[in-house]
Amino acid sequence: MSAQPGDRPPVPRGPEKWLFRLGAAALLAAVAVDALAVLGRHLGIPLLGSIELVQAAMLTASSAALVSATLAGKQAVVHLLIDHLPPRARAVSLRINAALCAVFFAALAAGSLWVAYDLRDGHEESELLRIPYAPLRVISILAVLAAAAIYAGRIGRRQRP
Repeated sequence: MSAQPGDRPPVPRGPEKWLFRLGAAALLAAVAVDALAVLGRHLGIPLLGSIELVQAAMLTASSAALVSATLAGKQAVVHLLIDHLPPRARAVSLRINAALCAVFFAALAAGSLWVAYDLRDGHEESELLRIPYAPLRVISILAVLAAAAIYAGRIGRRQRP
């Protein structure tokens, strides 16, 4: 059955539901702050720190999107080659892909943890609103760790061809 114009996308369930809501709320917050900043500029009342707020909201939205896409199996995969492989070779290729993705995201997490550890006493914060960077780092580290764990779980699992 193919999707028709006007069909609604499937409603996320389980952990994807709260990830969707978190990402959607962060994205709406970013859009609202940016719209208020533009309106304020036109009215001569600038919203100082709007860029900092948008950046924090976008980090949250993109982290939720990363984990949601990984859970749903919607990360980029080159189907040009994989779709032409026999079922057994396709399954092996998908496991290799999962292993490499798990290593990649684990390396991102390790690098982020290293930076966070080095800057633990730095008291980093944004210039205007003094938004602390440590909680934002935690969000991004948790997102890449979750992606690494999801891919690690797919390594041994039988993939559908």
